[in-house]
Amino acid sequence: MDFTPLASRARWLFHLNALVRLLFLGPPLCVGAGIGLSFVVSPLVAIGIAGTLGLSMTIAAIWFPSLAFDRWGYTLTDRELMIQHGVIVRQLTAIPAGRIQHVDTHQGPMDQLLRLASVHVYTASGLGSDGVIPGLDLTEAERLRDRLMATEGDDGV
Repeated sequence: MDFTPLASRARWLFHLNALVRLLFLGPPLCVGAGIGLSFVVSPLVAIGIAGTLGLSMTIAAIWFPSLAFDRWGYTLTDRELMIQHGVIVRQLTAIPAGRIQHVDTHQGPMDQLLRLASVHVYTASGLGSDGVIPGLDLTEAERLRDRLMATEGDDGV
C-alpha cells in the first residue's frame, strides 16, 4: 500500500519543534541532573554526566526529527483512512470512513509560518481526535478534510 508523505516543508516543522523542546527542556534537565548527581558522585563526574546528557539531547534533536518525518504517511481508500508514523514504536491507525464524525484543520504559529496545517479526524468515541496528520500543505489539508467529509457513512444511530 502506498502512503502519501507529508509536505517537504514539514521537515522544518519537525526540526523547529525539536529545537524548541531542546531549548526549554534541555537546560533544566541537565542542571537538575548535575545537581542531583553531585550528591552521589564527585562534582566533576556530575558535570561530565550532565554535559554528556546535554550533548546526547542535542544530537537527538538534530537527528530524530528527520527520522520521524520520514516515517509519517497516510492513505485514503473508499473504506478507511490509514495513518502510519513512529520511529521507535511504529503505529498504523485505520479509521473506517463510515465512522468519521467530523474533521478539523489546525494551524499553529509555526504551521502558519511554513504554510502548513494538520488534519484532525474525530469519530464517535468522544475521546479527542482519533487521527492526526501533521505537516500537510494548507491546500492539501483542506482537500483531504473536504474529501473525508464527503465520505458518506453510518452515524451509528
